[in-house]
Amino acid sequence: MTAPAPAPLAPTAPPPSSPYSAYVYAYPHKTAYRPLAERPALRDLWHGERKDALSLYLHIPFCEVRCGFCNLFTRIGAPDGLTGRYLDALERQATAVRDALGDDGPVSFANAAFGGGTPTFLTALELERLCDIAERRMGADLRAVPLSVETSPATATADRLAVLAERGATRVSIGVQSFLAEEARAAVRPQRRADVEAALGRIRDARVPVLNIDLIYGIDGQTPATWRTSLDAALAWRPEELYLYPLYVRPLTGLARRTALTDRAWDEQRLSLYRQGRDHLLAHGYEQVSMRMFRLAGTAPQGPDDHACQTDGMIGLGCGARSYTSALHYSFDYAVDMGEIRGIIDDYTATADFTRAVHGRPTNGDEARRRHLLQSLLQAQGMPVADYRERFGADPHEDFPAELAAFAARGWLDEDGTGPLLRLSPEGLAHSDALGPELFSPAVRAAMAAYETK
Repeated sequence: MTAPAPAPLAPTAPPPSSPYSAYVYAYPHKTAYRPLAERPALRDLWHGERKDALSLYLHIPFCEVRCGFCNLFTRIGAPDGLTGRYLDALERQATAVRDALGDDGPVSFANAAFGGGTPTFLTALELERLCDIAERRMGADLRAVPLSVETSPATATADRLAVLAERGATRVSIGVQSFLAEEARAAVRPQRRADVEAALGRIRDARVPVLNIDLIYGIDGQTPATWRTSLDAALAWRPEELYLYPLYVRPLTGLARRTALTDRAWDEQRLSLYRQGRDHLLAHGYEQVSMRMFRLAGTAPQGPDDHACQTDGMIGLGCGARSYTSALHYSFDYAVDMGEIRGIIDDYTATADFTRAVHGRPTNGDEARRRHLLQSLLQAQGMPVADYRERFGADPHEDFPAELAAFAARGWLDEDGTGPLLRLSPEGLAHSDALGPELFSPAVRAAMAAYETK
């Protein structure tokens, strides 16, 4: 059958107000979630769903320090045995969720991840227990699937890394952000380069197959020369993956003011540093996977890529994790303020009944199409139009004519979006954080706008 012709392209399209509208790591965003009045039973939500290639995510909401740019669901420290109580609750939740998955079909996991917060805030013995919960309660074979774990320089200790390596970790991701002390201080991330380098050495000694290093550009006072210093310091370890993140400063985070630069100047600085970092990594044997993600050529992926379209279900355990079925995305309440986060964690540890979804957002057919297009298009490899057509029975140009025409008019689509592969141009990848939010539905936009930050 001949594909329908794409909608005529607009001769011009107004650019977005900023190339850094929002970091789109999931859709819909949790600020579009709301309390679920009917509190549906998990057993009903998962009945009839495919469960033979699930993703498993365990969330640990603790850090030794909170960085100035961080708006993740995490708290500083864990007094009075809080980590033990949290793991108790996590085990109760895992037991309830595995029971809700039922036995009406095969239940297996294709990949697993421990995130946060900082999972390695837990002691080595607590990490053993975390792995036991994933394996014994959920039935995940951690040694047989990709297992990614996040860490920090201060918590990447030899005993913790030894546990993770022995239990099957295939990827360790460490947030360095900058190798320069003055930039780390500017981002409210106190650390010494010697401690960072020592942590990287311990990760390499643990022989986990994939090391990922996170770096941030756009820090107040950062220059092309200092950015090059951090890039080269990271490259000296020849990490299998590198993530380059633009600095964002959001409400209720630790950075009291964004930067000494104006909005426009800051946008231009970040775009310039992004291009410098991208070109530098490409010249050193890395392949671009998304705007943020770069992988050393020849390295096998360890789990789904950033922004990858998740057609399979997601099981999230922990009070900051989200779960996906085909009809509902759900989690617990969300906050950024430290007092609010502490209250949510305390409520979670006191919860006895984890058999129902309490907070989330239904995903209808339109939202599923938006999510598929958004999360596929933001991958550097692009989205085969035929795959979209096979799944949804329509051409993406029919479903999103105005959006795709605007992207093409700005030069953000390869071949103006008319080829069999809908793929971003290099300039489109650079503007991923402006492009992604333009695919949000009006209903999700309204819900996010109405969300009261707490």
